[in-house]
Amino acid sequence: MKAIVFDTFGGTEVLHEAEIATPRPGPGQVRVRIHAAGVNPVDGKIRSGAMQAVFPITLPAVPGGEIAGVVDALGEGVDHLKVGDEVLGWSDTGSYAQYALASAAVLAPKPADLDWKHAAALPVASDGAERVLDLLDIRAGETLLIHGASGALGTIAVQLAVARGARVIGTAAAANQDYVTSLGATALVYGDNLVERIRALAPEGVDAVFDAAGKGALEDSITLRGGTDRIVTTADFRARELGIVFAEGPQRRSAARLTELAQQAADGTLVTTLSATYPLAQAAQAQQTSDTGHNRGKIVLTVH
Repeated sequence: MKAIVFDTFGGTEVLHEAEIATPRPGPGQVRVRIHAAGVNPVDGKIRSGAMQAVFPITLPAVPGGEIAGVVDALGEGVDHLKVGDEVLGWSDTGSYAQYALASAAVLAPKPADLDWKHAAALPVASDGAERVLDLLDIRAGETLLIHGASGALGTIAVQLAVARGARVIGTAAAANQDYVTSLGATALVYGDNLVERIRALAPEGVDAVFDAAGKGALEDSITLRGGTDRIVTTADFRARELGIVFAEGPQRRSAARLTELAQQAADGTLVTTLSATYPLAQAAQAQQTSDTGHNRGKIVLTVH
């Protein structure tokens, strides 16, 4: 099968197309014929070697972790899925490929009204957003500050926090202010005098901070919180030296919750925005775009 692989750590130039063996599902696994694969900032960090201490991989490797496609083969013990089922979820073997293996327990059915590309935009962002909101213990009536509110993770995090009854202030580039507002947040341009501008919007203070941008806002966040309590980042590697939680724990990968959110996306009550789509062969260009960190919503690879 065709796949994108990298044999050494480095920039996007290390990504290349290759013919590799089509994997066979083991016990509890299925093989998925991929229609679309999500591209996430963590893919570039893993490719560069920056995440090797957290998510060690063996080279050569196929990048990516989220898929939407059709079940193609069943492993031993799988009885709740069948060949031909349309699914979305997480890959065990990388997602920048024509086929991937996935644990059957973490795949959700794809609603008929949800297209492949928007389906592939959900698993990682929804899982990551809910994990951080739980770490922050966001409750109704609280004010949550989200840095990077227009990105793939921020887009979902804003909506899920609002659904919990929180007030959200979301920072983003000037061009994305209306977009962040449409998600239900109070939009704010990141940059100079951020602390003063946020205090003007929330004179009572912010209860928690979710940094999904990694653009140097942690010090301002500490100032706003009066300490490091209830600040979590998924993007700034300086977290430990500043005494801030870096959300690096294992994904929850709940098929039941993903099923609920996929239906909401199909119904239009949960917005999934596509920043750009690329064919599989242009995975390097897709990661280049992702690495800029200036994307509105999700970048997706189309495979079949």
